[in-house]
Parts: sequence; structure tokens; C-alpha cells
Amino acid sequence: MAQFTISLNMEFCRSADKSFEAGVELASKIGYHYIEPMVHTGWELLSEVHYFHSFSMEEDPLLMKEICDRYGVKVSSLSAHSPLMKPEASIARLTRAIVLASHVECDFLNSDEMVKPDWMDDDQAHEVMRYTLDKMSRVAARHQKYICIEPHGVFTKTTEGLLRIVNLVDSPWIQVNWDTGNSYLAGLEDPYEGLERVRDYVYHIHAKDISIEHSEAERGKVTGTPVGCACGDGVVNWKRVAQIMEPVDREIFLSVECGTIAQAERSLAFLQTELAPWLKS
Repeated sequence: MAQFTISLNMEFCRSADKSFEAGVELASKIGYHYIEPMVHTGWELLSEVHYFHSFSMEEDPLLMKEICDRYGVKVSSLSAHSPLMKPEASIARLTRAIVLASHVECDFLNSDEMVKPDWMDDDQAHEVMRYTLDKMSRVAARHQKYICIEPHGVFTKTTEGLLRIVNLVDSPWIQVNWDTGNSYLAGLEDPYEGLERVRDYVYHIHAKDISIEHSEAERGKVTGTPVGCACGDGVVNWKRVAQIMEPVDREIFLSVECGTIAQAERSLAFLQTELAPWLKS
């Protein structure tokens, strides 16, 4: 039976203009024991002046662990979204993220295909992604880390397209991060039926709920969204998600993707009650 562990994507403090360390401290105070940091290469201006939560991979990789240890939280996964159709960017970025994951002792990195260049047709796009994922699967295998592809883009908006990318390379280290909100907003298929189709590949879940207002405004018009509302305030049937995943015999992180500190608080309280039978003790 699947067991879930709740985590918090650091996007929860973006609207509050908080630094990485301030966000970690807030997550701990709310009651989260795990977080999903966003990572980037280079020196990003807003992060450098402590107005943004993303963590630079130019830093000593043990700095992230030191900060998390200070506030008693662990890293569940890394938000390492990289453009798979742009290997000159994604290979270096994902390689560094995998190395960072080894230092902070987490096993999952989340990404999607991101944006397809206008000049690239679909066949070429998949060949480029095959090259990227083939190379990255070898790095992932050395470090024993999972690269989890989520529904968020032009190809992954359907489960058929998502699985096509995951199966471009025959590797146990390329799996799925199911995003409950993105799959719903795409509006091309029933998200619960989609989850059933990809269930065996799901190693991580973005717990993203979608408000009724958000649904009415964007469902069927977008392939994803950065954050959702508080879990329990929107349209996602969380018990049904847990029931679909029940046959999978592994621990799965539910990383809450919401937009405010208050939503992070409500999400934790809701999930601890709603999914109590499925939570890892």
C-alpha cells in the first residue's frame, strides 16, 4: 500500500518576497518536516537580495543542508525544472541538481519538458529530449536519483504525451511527478483516469489544488500553473487520489504547491486529516 509523506514546495513564500532561509524557517514553524526547494544556476538578482526563495547551485551544496538542519527540516525533492528540448541548458542544470540532491540526501528531482522552440517540429523535439534524458539517466543512475517528469507542457498535457517522454529512454531513473492541478487545468482528459494510467510510474506528487474561480477562468486554456490554492479549498478529490495510488507499494511525497503562507498552513491541516489513513506514521 502506498504511504504518503507531506512536503512543501518553497513557492508558498514567493508572494511574500522571502529568502530561501526565511522560507525554510516559516515552513518549520508551520509544522512541515520536509520541503521542496527550487534551484537555479548562476546568481539570480532577487535571490541575492533575499527577496526570492530559489537556491543557487553556485553555492556550497552543503549550505542548503546546513540551513535545513538549523530549522529541523529535510529536503524531500528538488524543483529542478529544466528545458529538456534545450540540452545546452538542461544537461548542466540537471547534473548539478543531481549532485546537490546527493549532498542534501533527497532522491527526487522534478522537471517537465518546458517550452518547445517555434523552429522545432515534434519529431525533432522528441529526439532532442531523448538525447537529454539518455545522458541524464546515466548521471541519475550513478547517484541513484529519480528524475520525475510532470504534466505541465505542450506534450505532457496528456498522459499519452507524458508517458511518451518518460519512455524515450529505458531507465528506471526516469519516472513521473504527478501534478494534480496541472492535469486538471489542461482539461483534455479526466485527471483521475490519467493518474490511473500513469500510476506505476508515479514516484512523487505535486499536491496542487485549483479553486473554482481558477478552474472557470483557465481550464482547457492552459497546460499548467505555477501554484494552486490551499489543498481542500479547491476541486481536487484528495481521497480519490490516495485510493488510486493505494496499490503502489512505496512512499510517495505529496509536495504542496500553493501561493501563500496562509494556504500552506491550511493545506497541512487539511491533508493531515483528510489523508490520515494513508500518511506514513
